[in-house]
Amino acid sequence: MSKIVDARGLSCPQPVLMTLDAIKSGTDRKLEVIVDNMASRENVVRAAESKGWKISDIKDNADNTHIFIRKE
Repeated sequence: MSKIVDARGLSCPQPVLMTLDAIKSGTDRKLEVIVDNMASRENVVRAAESKGWKISDIKDNADNTHIFIRKE
């Protein structure tokens, strides 16, 4: 099971910082990050990739986006 980072309602840089904190914790190799705006979506993806994580899936719906990332 992956760790969930719920960053809905937050503007950048908070979603990115929360994602990076989860990555740095080193306890999970899979994360699901939930955001509710396009800027956060793009910034979280970019930050995760810069740390060597892979985007395994992105699911957009009317209210939010679920970004699934994993460490290979």
